Amino acid sequence: MFDLVADVERYPQFVPLCRDLKVRKRTSNDDGTEVLVADMTVAYKLVRESFRSRVTLDRAKLQILVEYLEGPFSHLQNRWTFHPTGEGTCEIEFFIDYEFRSRTLGMLMGAMFDAAFRRFAVAFEKRADEVYGRKPA
Repeated sequence: MFDLVADVERYPQFVPLCRDLKVRKRTSNDDGTEVLVADMTVAYKLVRESFRSRVTLDRAKLQILVEYLEGPFSHLQNRWTFHPTGEGTCEIEFFIDYEFRSRTLGMLMGAMFDAAFRRFAVAFEKRADEVYGRKPA
């Protein structure tokens, strides 16, 4: 699942509201982490916004941290933490905190963003079923 979430270039294929995602920079650090700088475009009806973030992929700690760099938010941070529960299974902890810079944009897109983030889990579960195959219950 770490690899599925880390494959940010595929987000436009299945993540709600994500219309485009471009990785601008990719570096590997001595501590084993990989850091991406990516631009994501989200759209809903006639509203379209892009933002840039730094994504730190820490495979050793099974954690992905996304930190806001620029765009329509005053702040945005999210974190994925993967907790193995058995062979080929894990629980995923997802945290997100954000606020739009513009009160108008927040009113326009805020409720829609909240609904989309609630649908994220379902989108990633569905993607995992497609990529890894559904295991019988």
